[in-house]
Amino acid sequence: MREKRFSVRALVLTVVLTVLLTAVLLAGILCLLLGKEGMSMAQAMVLINTQFVGEHDIGEAVDGAMDSLITGLGDRWSYYMDAEGYARQKENKSNAYVGLGCTVSYPETEGLLIEAVTEDGPADKAGLKAGDLILEIDGVRMEGEARSRATEYTRGPDGSEAELLIQRADGIEQRFKVVRARVEEHPVSYERLDDGTGVVAIRNFNSRCAEEAVAAVEELEAQGVERLVFDVRNNGGGYLDELTTLLDYLLPEGTIFRSEDKAGHQSSVQSDAACVDLPMAVLVNGDTYSAAELFAAELQEMEWGIIVGTPTFGKGFSQQTFPLLSGGAINISTAKYFTGKGVSLIGTGLTLDRELELTEEQEQKLKNHALDPAEDPQLQAAIQMIAG
Repeated sequence: MREKRFSVRALVLTVVLTVLLTAVLLAGILCLLLGKEGMSMAQAMVLINTQFVGEHDIGEAVDGAMDSLITGLGDRWSYYMDAEGYARQKENKSNAYVGLGCTVSYPETEGLLIEAVTEDGPADKAGLKAGDLILEIDGVRMEGEARSRATEYTRGPDGSEAELLIQRADGIEQRFKVVRARVEEHPVSYERLDDGTGVVAIRNFNSRCAEEAVAAVEELEAQGVERLVFDVRNNGGGYLDELTTLLDYLLPEGTIFRSEDKAGHQSSVQSDAACVDLPMAVLVNGDTYSAAELFAAELQEMEWGIIVGTPTFGKGFSQQTFPLLSGGAINISTAKYFTGKGVSLIGTGLTLDRELELTEEQEQKLKNHALDPAEDPQLQAAIQMIAG
């Protein structure tokens, strides 16, 4: 009895049918995932690539379409980034950049006033000092629109050279050549005031925030501080794990964070019993968002600290960044978040223990990191409230 064998024709037919069925299945899945709107966008791309006769930059057109798509969601926290913008975001979130290695402010007239120079950074090695005024960068006068886009001139490829015209504190002008290099920014700074208050300023909750904040608190405790004030004014937030790591270190045992995704899945983060047992306060303002806002809320909710400053917006969505094949990315809201007790800040913001405004001059000094603690009414009010 002979075995039956598939003919070549039958084998080919089987393969063709398998491919067709797979294609139909994939098309069905795409239709379900994309919907008719998404399929229409794909259709438009095919028609543009095969039928449109005018000169065009398809990359620029897609960037515009993607930006409109995400903006159309009506969520202020979601946005599209082209490849260049995505690269900048990754650099910012790493708390590192390639540039000159100095912090500048914007005086009333012209130029960029150097407030601080990173030790062993490019500017430091070139001989620049705090108090120097940058008048020109590579022949471009730092005034008007050019000054508002100063970052474009101070940053550049690693190893590239920038020629600066500097006016020194004594009024003498000199030219310096600075070789740009990678510079790590510190998201946390701290100081012990004469009255025994430890002030910890947190600029963002991006990379290394928790590590540096914990180190700051430990150092201040070693210096014998009697109370702690955390300054998260003008802090736009950052990474969840940086926030919860710091909260876990500061707070006693309990739930310190809750979230819920689109599918309704809930999760929470717990703090252990180890904590920092000192009177605490948090300074906030209208530019305190996201992780920074929740940081203040959680200290207050667990009766571990008070909040002083001005009303906050009330953010309650967390975002994820998804890279795209084009090199760009979309940053979209993917979950709701709550305090440990399940309170959402959406639409309400923080409940302030003391509302207190800064003057315009004080606000500007705060943004330039030049507001003296003795002249900071919000800081002084917080100290008075927790000093007992």
